[in-house]
Amino acid sequence: MAQEDVFKKLVSHCKEYGFVFPSSDIYDGLGAVYDYGQNGVELKNNIKKYWWDSMVLLHENIVGIDSAIFMHPTIWKASGHVDAFNDPLIDNKDSKKRYRADVLIEDQIAKYEEKIHKEVEKARKRFGDAFNEEQFVTTNQRVLDHKAKMDALHERYKRAMEANDLVELRNIIMDEGIVCPISGTKNWTEVRQFNLMFSTEMGSTAEGSMKVYLRPETAQGIFVNFLNVQKTGRMKIPFGIAQIGKAFRNEIVARQFIFRMREFEQMEMQFFVRPGQELEWFKKWKEYRLKWHKALGFGDDHYRFHDHEKLAHYANAATDIEFLMPFGFKEVEGIHSRTDFDLSQHEKFSGKNIKYFDPELNESYTPYVIETSIGVDRMFLSVMSAAYREEQLDNGETRVVLRLPEALAPIKLAVMPLVKKDGLPEKAREIIDKLRFHFNCQYDEKDSIGKRYRRQDAIGTPYCATVDHQTLEDNMVTIRHRDTMQQERVPIDSLDSIIAEKVSITSLLKKLV
Repeated sequence: MAQEDVFKKLVSHCKEYGFVFPSSDIYDGLGAVYDYGQNGVELKNNIKKYWWDSMVLLHENIVGIDSAIFMHPTIWKASGHVDAFNDPLIDNKDSKKRYRADVLIEDQIAKYEEKIHKEVEKARKRFGDAFNEEQFVTTNQRVLDHKAKMDALHERYKRAMEANDLVELRNIIMDEGIVCPISGTKNWTEVRQFNLMFSTEMGSTAEGSMKVYLRPETAQGIFVNFLNVQKTGRMKIPFGIAQIGKAFRNEIVARQFIFRMREFEQMEMQFFVRPGQELEWFKKWKEYRLKWHKALGFGDDHYRFHDHEKLAHYANAATDIEFLMPFGFKEVEGIHSRTDFDLSQHEKFSGKNIKYFDPELNESYTPYVIETSIGVDRMFLSVMSAAYREEQLDNGETRVVLRLPEALAPIKLAVMPLVKKDGLPEKAREIIDKLRFHFNCQYDEKDSIGKRYRRQDAIGTPYCATVDHQTLEDNMVTIRHRDTMQQERVPIDSLDSIIAEKVSITSLLKKLV
């Protein structure tokens, strides 16, 4: 099945099973804004807990805060967002649709990559076990031609972005023959910059109102609270401040479901270090964050680092952790060495001294910062896309199953009476009443037992416990495992010990230490 079709099925699955709904759905939705349903919010909260505990619980020198969405507007002037938080946009005159110029070019680069991949796969089928991929990609003329075009485009694009050359970006689009996906024409406008921040007015009167912004990131709330946290928490360098919160960007080219939204959630940690030690810490956090992702068990081949060729004005090193989505490798997390830019800027614009006094060095300095920033929604999408399966069973049937990590699953255990009579529902309720204090359980009595299993597979429930007439005699239930579909008879009193450890976030955290 084509990956595009898989993605469409995943989007449909998210709505059908209560994971993600289009926002304002009964009013035909609101572009690039989504609501999380009853199962989606549980999965999302479990992802956030895994991240939060991996930062704050496992590190004595990392603490958390929750800063406000509205902040003093000068903060965004100091951070550079007012002047430089822009995307290069281009319109197609025929379709009247607007696109990000950089995204159009990056998609073109990806097309060259896809052509190379297709040539390799054709050769692999033709030569079988004798196929030497390394030799093929270095000698096949078609592959070499595609690679030469790709490399030339990549280098030209890189130079244009580094120089912020909007004219050259349009020239690249024209020279590559990039067309509008809607109209199929190359009738493009000039490229121009567009600021992504939402603004509003704060104040009770028009004369006394002040222009404020919905924060486009959560990091600045950490930086302006640096000294508050450091002093009240008696924190010593190196230390970190973590935060989970909403951010807002007026994305013009919002697409690919929840991958790029206008209202989204971030999990960010800013780690403050001595100047000169930042690149050492940058390397350590790269390793730790990749380990955090891989602990979910989706396979090492699903992840890769993408080092930035064009660094932001505040950074001296940056990389992305990319995950293999149905539409290719895409960024889910960024790790950046932000130098002392942010704290220095806020000290300059506020006029307040926010330097750190280092008792070991007996001197004051502005700390350098290593940032780890991960999008909750992108992480959610990566988990869902990796877990989604359509499996052919031995009896010829097909089942849709979400092979979610057990600790992240919205529901850990579904308890099902075999029939809705003879005291079986009451016994099932008794089991849930006992276990609900330990993990999320669901009572399910509708439809045949086979249909109930399929429904629980589709929402990723790792365990189902069936109460039958024999249960009333021996106090045992049949427990079914989602991934293997194997069943075993176990005592009710053993359910907690069998399941609790496997479905606890602790089971993931232990892989990180």
